Amino acid sequence: MTETAIRQPGFTDLPALMARLTGDEKHSGAAESTLDVLWVLYDRVLRVSAAAREDPDRDRFLLSKGHGPMAFYAVLAAKGFLRPDELEGWADARSRLGMHPDRLLVPGAEISSGSLGHGLPLAVGTALGLRARRRTGPKVVVLVGDAELDEGSNHEAIAFAGRSGLGQLTTVVIDNASASHGWPGGIAARFEVEGWAGRTVDGRDHEALYTAFTEPHPGRPLVVVARVEPRE
Repeated sequence: MTETAIRQPGFTDLPALMARLTGDEKHSGAAESTLDVLWVLYDRVLRVSAAAREDPDRDRFLLSKGHGPMAFYAVLAAKGFLRPDELEGWADARSRLGMHPDRLLVPGAEISSGSLGHGLPLAVGTALGLRARRRTGPKVVVLVGDAELDEGSNHEAIAFAGRSGLGQLTTVVIDNASASHGWPGGIAARFEVEGWAGRTVDGRDHEALYTAFTEPHPGRPLVVVARVEPRE
């Protein structure tokens, strides 16, 4: 007798997983804007798994846009980092899933996030640390929001990373037109002027996202601007 294969959750299962997170502080819009990007990264791009989450040669994903973690938790559950039933008790006093991810509690969370403007500088430091240890294989991917780029610490990180040629670093900017002022020439241009490779794509198009993440950009950090529906 052959055993029936257990079906692994896919992208179409994510809405049901997200629905298990209930409450008034879900930041649903912020979470849903990241869903497609997160899935493409964890399903097709990042070399990281629940079984090897402490592997020193794993890719690193840093969620800087941490105030909307619903999609992040749902993807972690789909990929085996979390039990799906844990989602139902999130933000409870007994749950390890807070309204902002805690790296000491959430399997697969590389940083504790929520304070906007911290993730990109931390990603730069992570890439520098890997370079210093001669670990040139792992990628460092950080997800930020377009409004988050208003924070001054990001501009310092953008300039430093470009001038330092941090080719292991990728920044994903979720562009839902919520920045206060915007940038002349668009978001990608802000990075490109500092030496980054820049790509702007439809943030709901999985193939376009995959191509943007995987096309070579030797010797330069990469920014992928993922455009989604404007925030209402």
